[in-house]
Amino acid sequence: MSTINELPETTTIDQELDSGWLTLWFNTPENRNALSSELSTELMAVLEAVRPRRDIRGVTLRGRNGIFCSGGDLKGFKTDLQGQGDRQAVIEASRQAGALFDAVNTLPQTVIVIVEGAAMAGGLGLVCCADLVIVTADARFALTETTLGIPPAQIARFVVQRLGLSTARRLMLTAARFKGSEAQTLGLADFLAPEASDIAPLEAAIREQVLRCAPQANAVTKALVLATPNTPPDEMTQLAAEGFADCMLGDEAREGIAAFIEKRKPVWAGE
Repeated sequence: MSTINELPETTTIDQELDSGWLTLWFNTPENRNALSSELSTELMAVLEAVRPRRDIRGVTLRGRNGIFCSGGDLKGFKTDLQGQGDRQAVIEASRQAGALFDAVNTLPQTVIVIVEGAAMAGGLGLVCCADLVIVTADARFALTETTLGIPPAQIARFVVQRLGLSTARRLMLTAARFKGSEAQTLGLADFLAPEASDIAPLEAAIREQVLRCAPQANAVTKALVLATPNTPPDEMTQLAAEGFADCMLGDEAREGIAAFIEKRKPVWAGE
């Protein structure tokens, strides 16, 4: 595995590329990988650079030092937001946070989040933006914002999207804590790793499945899935038809159908 040279340089995130799969490791042990202004800015820059690239087939988000993400950077909140007391500045900072969560949620590539240690508040919000989630049995989760006197504002829609309205209400309004062993039951986790050593084979299996799929077809599929809940039926029918036509007349479908007929793997699936 090697660091990607074409993407923006980062100091709070370690970047690794392995066979078209990008792993982004949050690495700020001094604040338990909190979503500081610097980490958030760097993550957004990398995601924007990755978005148009179909040679990068998937992205994994995880944390160094045995923790995924402790949530927002509270010291930064106190200094930067409460310190200046400017309501419009706070609104703009919140909007930027919302844009980051949306960038993860809508990234055309398949996004895996791996949780070890803890995913709290905004960290749990990031988890809810993933396509697939792996958690260790002893991982810890909570939406703790209301215990601090603030709402889980920008992550609320993603928590509802992932967990459903009833569960989202309960977790957000009680700040209830739960562990990875409960995460599958709640609908948060797709895969449970009993031990940290079980993470690698689980992720490898997911990567193998994703890499069998054509990258642009996956991107269009993800866009359709995300559009479905809020798009009127007639508009959804047209959107799906246009996405299907664009793919059917594109190089991927030509190659995929030819490979099927010729009983071989398509070029994107490797040897």
